Amino acid sequence: MNEHDDPLLMDHEADGIRELDNKLPRWWVWLFYGTIVFAVFYMAYFHVFAMGKLSMDEYKQEMEVGEAVKKAAMSSFEASIAALQPSKDPTIVASGGAIFQAKCAMCHRKDGGGLVGPNLCDDYWIHGSNFCDNVTTIWNGVPAKGMITWKNYLKPQEVYSVASYIFTLRGTHPPNPKPPENQVPVKTGPSEFE
Repeated sequence: MNEHDDPLLMDHEADGIRELDNKLPRWWVWLFYGTIVFAVFYMAYFHVFAMGKLSMDEYKQEMEVGEAVKKAAMSSFEASIAALQPSKDPTIVASGGAIFQAKCAMCHRKDGGGLVGPNLCDDYWIHGSNFCDNVTTIWNGVPAKGMITWKNYLKPQEVYSVASYIFTLRGTHPPNPKPPENQVPVKTGPSEFE
């Protein structure tokens, strides 16, 4: 029998390769038909009759649950701020120091001496000197002066740890600190606006 007479070979070839004309396995054909039937039922169930939740609907539902949990945690933290005391736990303070170096040092310097933001080492605090005032300032930020609202970026525990770290900076004496910001500047001569 000649290879050209083989009923499985097609008439054309490409690069010396001839195409076979054999049938697909029956299990593959039935699987293919099964996917078509599945697609019809899937389309009817999820899109035509809307009996099932689409993945976007499930995502929105999970986001609502997550937002409720987040809001409850934030409300609980805000209610407890007035009673907070700085942590003395070295792990919490070290965690706060790492966050401070990563997120706060660009405005307050690594040693807390102040750059764009105020000096955190002296006794002159613009927004209150109590620990709870510091926590509130970090939590709510001071958008009018360029300090972002950190509650949108940090967890309550992280805000607490940063405030605890900042509390350890009080009374330190970094080199060339920013001058106190709640004192009237000393006049050096008459002003042209007087």
